[in-house]
Amino acid sequence: MSNLNVQLPDSLYKNLQALASQDGISIDRFIATAVAEQLSALMTETYLEDLAKQGIRQKYDAVLAKVPDVEPELYDELPPA
Repeated sequence: MSNLNVQLPDSLYKNLQALASQDGISIDRFIATAVAEQLSALMTETYLEDLAKQGIRQKYDAVLAKVPDVEPELYDELPPA
């Protein structure tokens, strides 16, 4: 395990304390989980970008062209914004 000293504004620290307490975990665990989630999101984005670079646009367009151009079922529509 590594130690890390971080300075936070008081308001952010108070919110951090409250949320960690609400979840029944320590501040250290809360921060470690938050950092892990953010790293996962960023690494996933990079992974998908790298994967997309390997794709062939013509093949993508050919597959997409097979999708019927119809309105979605009512249960599958996006809610109005």
